[in-house]
Amino acid sequence: MLVVMEERATEAQIEQVVKRLVEMGMDVHRSTGVTRTVLGAVGQGHPVKGLIEVLDGVHEVLRISSPYKLASRTFKQEPSVIAIDDVRIGGDEVIVAAGPCSAESEPQVRAAAAAVRRAGAKILRGGAFKPRSSPYSFQGLGEEGLRMLRDAANAENLKLVTEVMDLSQIEVIDKYAHIFQVGARNMQNFTLLRELGHARKPVLLKRGISATIEEWLLSAEYVLSGGNNDVILCERGIRTFETATRNTFDISAIPVVKKLSHLPVVADPSHGAGRRDMVAPMARAAVAAGADGLIIEVHCDPDHALSDGAQSMFPAQFDRLMAELRIIAPAIGRTICLEPVARRGWGS
Repeated sequence: MLVVMEERATEAQIEQVVKRLVEMGMDVHRSTGVTRTVLGAVGQGHPVKGLIEVLDGVHEVLRISSPYKLASRTFKQEPSVIAIDDVRIGGDEVIVAAGPCSAESEPQVRAAAAAVRRAGAKILRGGAFKPRSSPYSFQGLGEEGLRMLRDAANAENLKLVTEVMDLSQIEVIDKYAHIFQVGARNMQNFTLLRELGHARKPVLLKRGISATIEEWLLSAEYVLSGGNNDVILCERGIRTFETATRNTFDISAIPVVKKLSHLPVVADPSHGAGRRDMVAPMARAAVAAGADGLIIEVHCDPDHALSDGAQSMFPAQFDRLMAELRIIAPAIGRTICLEPVARRGWGS
């Protein structure tokens, strides 16, 4: 249920409505728009529409037909913008996160961070805990990898996004990362999602390998219903019958989700195609389709990377891609880091 308050509703009137909804057994989530406050009532209770409509300050009461209540455009019409200091995901600027699939060594992480920062990325991506299909593959360096990544991010004035795989990792990752990443394998790990709903840092939620858009949005709902409003959706390709690429990158999901939800949507063309030569065209297409950001794998020596080397770009390729995106973004009314940061006086 949505309760739309009148434009001039007082704080006391809003609090009275919240109190009444709670008494009816509902959890209440508040969204303050440009002109009105909207209260989203979700839970196992049974609020009576007629009793809410007559309360002072109430403009109208609406039933939400979609199963994802808080993620829907009905709950919040304006796009959500997630701010991490001066980095704003979901605004006019297309934000790019880039870096290696995993932290392997101090020099490797530092070199990658410096390369992506010079090209214009605002966020360093990199894993310390790696979910691998084979138990014999490189599994990441754990907390030592997190320290490497955060030190490199600090040195280059970047934010850090890294993957959390398990409840036991939340506390240690929280000490280092600015954004929790939930990978495709964990999109329906509802216990993990519920716990991240209590976190006070943004959550980047990747689409599951066989998930429908509705299932993806319902997973976001788990985080939102826990009180964490900062959820970023990430399209990273889905599994189909096609074998020419690692996954099938679902470009259409970007405009579909933008219509259904107020949450920002970023794209991961590296996992979407699984091939280095296809990352740039998929990234260009994602920005043209309306993606609020990109997350791209970049490695200074990808042919010897311990994970996902085949889909990791060389720094020179990433630099060229960023230059191409600076042409595409303005054509659709967006901006991107206007020039490499070294030219803006942020260092070499």
